[in-house]
Amino acid sequence: MQRQISPYKLIYSSAELLKIVSKWKNNGDKLVFTNGCFDVLHRGHAEYLHKAGLLGDKLIVGLNSDASVIRLKGEDRPVNDENARAFLLASLKIVDAVCVFEEDTPLNLIKLINPDFLVKGGDYIVEDIVGYEHLMSYGGKIITIPLVDGYSSTNIIEKM
Repeated sequence: MQRQISPYKLIYSSAELLKIVSKWKNNGDKLVFTNGCFDVLHRGHAEYLHKAGLLGDKLIVGLNSDASVIRLKGEDRPVNDENARAFLLASLKIVDAVCVFEEDTPLNLIKLINPDFLVKGGDYIVEDIVGYEHLMSYGGKIITIPLVDGYSSTNIIEKM
């Protein structure tokens, strides 16, 4: 029985990610990119990531760093540090790469990898998604996936 790759091997710096992305593109793989804080990973996240991953050959997840999450969500977040969040994401079979980014938005990472598909939750307006103009400049596609009702990290944290 073949064992799965260690999740640690799927967590990349931006420089490492660029190398693997180049290899994937040379192989003709279609790249899907999504991003988020993914603090307190739940079923809604897992379903969303599964649907995103099915859009192409490789799913890359940009993960907000701890400092970025604090700026976006407040001093009491994240509940799980970036290393734990990255490991959990990389443990999902559908995920091919995780890259932590320090900025508040993933625009620099999007410009670095030029994905074929940029995916966000259905609560976003396509034209307002960070990276929209960049993807439009080379013919990339932006797709929204409906959220799974009843699942929210904020609601889970409030119940704790």
